[in-house]
Amino acid sequence: MHKRFRFQIALRVGGLIAAALALAYLIGWTQLYEVAVLVGFLIIYLVVNLIHYVEKITRDLTRFLESVRYADFSQGFTSEGRGPLFARLRDAFEEVTSEFRRIRAEKEEQVRYLENVVQHLGIALISYRADGTVELMNTAARRLLRTGPIRNIEALERVSEPLVGALRQLDSGEQSMVRVAEEDRTLQLAVHVSRFRLRNEAHALASIQDLRNELEEKEMEAWQQLTRVLTHEIMNSVAPISSLASTAHRLLSEAPAAPNGTHGPPPHEIAEIAEDAREAVQTIERRSKGLISFVDSYRSFTKIPNPSFKVLEVQELFDDVRRLLRVQIEEHALDLRINVAPEDLQVSADPELIEQVLINLVLNAMQAVEDEPEPRIELRARIDRRSRPVLQVIDNGPGIPPDVQEKIFVPFFTTKEDGSGIGLSLSRQIMRLHGGALTVRSDPDADAETMFTLRF
Repeated sequence: MHKRFRFQIALRVGGLIAAALALAYLIGWTQLYEVAVLVGFLIIYLVVNLIHYVEKITRDLTRFLESVRYADFSQGFTSEGRGPLFARLRDAFEEVTSEFRRIRAEKEEQVRYLENVVQHLGIALISYRADGTVELMNTAARRLLRTGPIRNIEALERVSEPLVGALRQLDSGEQSMVRVAEEDRTLQLAVHVSRFRLRNEAHALASIQDLRNELEEKEMEAWQQLTRVLTHEIMNSVAPISSLASTAHRLLSEAPAAPNGTHGPPPHEIAEIAEDAREAVQTIERRSKGLISFVDSYRSFTKIPNPSFKVLEVQELFDDVRRLLRVQIEEHALDLRINVAPEDLQVSADPELIEQVLINLVLNAMQAVEDEPEPRIELRARIDRRSRPVLQVIDNGPGIPPDVQEKIFVPFFTTKEDGSGIGLSLSRQIMRLHGGALTVRSDPDADAETMFTLRF
């Protein structure tokens, strides 16, 4: 395998030695200096040729590594006249180069595939660097923002300066709502940003969705449901008031004496008519007061004060609720437990508003467990997986049916005969003012346990 390479080296070295001996002979034993000069040039040529031949493999290896470095796999490698050893080296170079070509082609196909997927997504996506340089902006983003390709997110200031501010300032995983008002449309944009590092360089990927249609639809559903409840409650009060008013008017019309001097109804009949009219008027007064009370409840629901945030010890907050409801707890022989982990857990909230929420939930729980043989309510607090405080009110009552769970937070919806239907809706609105949420979980067919959760 190495014979041809060795032969070429031996041939060049032999020629070099022969030329050197000839040069020595010409200089020492003859006077043929012109020939000696020619032999000297021949020696130089043979040395250069030998070096060039030996370094050929080094140059090929260097060229191969540079092609790998710069991802230039268009070059080829030859081994003509150098034997099987160089042929094997050439084949190895070609195999490695072919594998790199295949891997690069696969990556390019994957990149094109992902680019097509991103471009066809219905969600607007913008990928940009820390300095705002836009690397990718899909078709949905250009269509939503009505812009062509841009080089920097600062170009979106003509669309909305708050949008650019959100793209700049939002941390990874955060979301912001941005309202964009234009001449012919209004957008309610939900902007979500994820930040990451790629090759030690900061990048960001922002998704933008227009929630206007969804919000308007939900708002319309809420108003329709609220209108139905208001109509139901008002009609329940106005219908008997109208009927009783007609009855009272009729009774009073029959009470006066008959005309032309004739005698009217007997005194006992007049007394009965007056008594019936008095009862009708009293009922009208009672129903009117109930309607006024309902309107006051609606007014209190729509005028919640802004929270005054303080750092609260959850243990003390639970203890205060238990002290405030101590009489009711003793009357119902309730087993009210408090479980706070960690014991020094704190929340940032308005103490009066959060206390009102907890009192509403505990009172509801008391009514839920009043028929249980061993009524139990637990006030629990913990840290969730997102390191946020969570407060829970749990009871062992019969549970809430699934169809009712969807309605209990609707204003004025109630399953109680004497309920106003604003307690839970008011509590949820208070939690929203705190930037949190109020949810319920109950499965009457399983453990029959109801859990209201306050997430901050």
